[in-house]
Amino acid sequence: MSFLPVFTLEGQEGRLFSPLAFTKTFAMAGAALLSVTLVPVLMLFFVRGRILPEAKNPANRLLIWLYRPIIKAVLRFKVVTLVLAVMAMAATIVPARQIGSEFMPTLNEGTLFYMPAALPGMSVTEAGRLLATTDRIIKTFPEVESVYGKAGRANTATDPAPLEMFETVINLKPQSEWRPGMTTDKLIAEMDAALKFPGLANSWTMPIKARIDMLSTGIRTPIGVKVFGKDLETLEKVAQAVEAAVRKLPGTSSAYAERVAGGYYVDIVPRREQLARYGLAIDRVQDVIATALGGEMVTTTVEGLERYGVSVRYPRGLRDDPQRLAAVLVPTMNGPIPLGQLADIRLTRGAPGIRTENALLAAYVYVDTREADLGRFVKRAQQTVAEEVSFPPGYYATWSGQFENMERAKEKMKIVLPLTLALIFVLLYLNFRRLTETLIVMLSVPFALVGGVWLMWWLGYPMSVAVAVGFIALAGVAAETGVIMLIYLDHAWEAVKAKRRAEGAEPTASDLYEAIMDGAVERVRPKMMTVVAIMAGLLPIMWGSGTGSEVMSRIAAPMVGGMVSSTVLTLAVIPAIYAIVKGGQMQRASRLKLSLRIRLRR
Repeated sequence: MSFLPVFTLEGQEGRLFSPLAFTKTFAMAGAALLSVTLVPVLMLFFVRGRILPEAKNPANRLLIWLYRPIIKAVLRFKVVTLVLAVMAMAATIVPARQIGSEFMPTLNEGTLFYMPAALPGMSVTEAGRLLATTDRIIKTFPEVESVYGKAGRANTATDPAPLEMFETVINLKPQSEWRPGMTTDKLIAEMDAALKFPGLANSWTMPIKARIDMLSTGIRTPIGVKVFGKDLETLEKVAQAVEAAVRKLPGTSSAYAERVAGGYYVDIVPRREQLARYGLAIDRVQDVIATALGGEMVTTTVEGLERYGVSVRYPRGLRDDPQRLAAVLVPTMNGPIPLGQLADIRLTRGAPGIRTENALLAAYVYVDTREADLGRFVKRAQQTVAEEVSFPPGYYATWSGQFENMERAKEKMKIVLPLTLALIFVLLYLNFRRLTETLIVMLSVPFALVGGVWLMWWLGYPMSVAVAVGFIALAGVAAETGVIMLIYLDHAWEAVKAKRRAEGAEPTASDLYEAIMDGAVERVRPKMMTVVAIMAGLLPIMWGSGTGSEVMSRIAAPMVGGMVSSTVLTLAVIPAIYAIVKGGQMQRASRLKLSLRIRLRR
């Protein structure tokens, strides 16, 4: 089973981080270091001989031929260009409102994890029969390589699973051997339809994903409801009401509320007067019960390098109901006595397990859904529960599972995104030392989001942590392309002003347009090289397949779409803004000089 580690636990609070983000951070830092140390040395070795001028480069000549009429139209209709850009930003609200939300895209591990939940009180025999039946049905699907199911808990204290909790690992064949048109979601839907048993609530996930979800939130399904209160009976009734309300929602695959008071126990209460009559101590009776029912290891057998403990106890047919337990013989001085004459044996109900959180009793409601938009589904579910479920005083519910992680990620993004924009602003200001140029470059960030949002909407990707990482990276790349354009415009404008000062004249509006044409058109090749290099690296990631591609494609998609709109901004909008800003500065400077001359004449 292949696996790409996308999320890892950090400490006991269940906080998640992405190794991909750390890798990308260190890669960018390494690239920046090499660009200022190794690249200049390599240029001395390899950039030699006769270098073809840009004017003779066919690719550059084609770019200039295509771009020159565009920049002429932009400089002629500057205000119209800005209005069109603002309208494009406003139109982005339409697809943005239709994009769903999720915590992280489902990582295809190549293996499915079937985790149905049954009502408490199931016998070992029935659990084994039901487990064998589900395994046999799953194995009939041609996409399945092997199936292995487990009921109850393993022989370890770290696995507190009850007997009615099944865990079935389904190893799948390579997708090249699947039926034509079959996808993972379709396969899960077919399996879910074939495994409909009374009293069994199905849930489907991936093995590693399920472990991470259960460790971080305690919920093994995409969505969970945690109901809190002080009484187990009332808690179970409220949880069942929540289950009934959520189950009828469109998009709900299954809903199951834990029966926190529905367990069954066999109580064996010794009769002290009977024990005294036969001269027995309580510990003697308890030893017999422990040995006959629970078993006692009497020896160890050695099989080569393996060792197995040998336990002795009554066969299942002699201890599977209270009447047969009453026939267990207890040795006394006068001969064996049936246990039923020495103790009361009865079947009672109680809590199969007790959960506590924040000093309150808790009951979990597991909700499975195949909808990609978890945020919208939870909003509908919350509204339904609020309308149909009445919570007694002191009882309340919280929504957990992947939705809890998604809400936690949103709170962190509210801090990370403004901090990222502030850091970009500070770095730009330190570079230009002027607020005007800094604000012009900062405008590239919202314009870059336009293409990213539209491409997300077209591909049907919901908003997630991976998408947020892509938008954060897009903000930095968009600022970078804006800086490249602005630096060339500034250099061209400074050169024109120096030339006019040497001639003893003041620069005019035509000089400004000439500088913009030179800085934008004549230097279009390095700008396009930057965009094309980024796009060439991102497109294979966005259209790639295999383990981890679900996450990588959602990181790359907003960057690919954003680079398209950012390129339009860089080549058209920034020159228009630059012409308006610099033209306004020239007009203010000329009016100021004119007023000073008038004052001096007076």
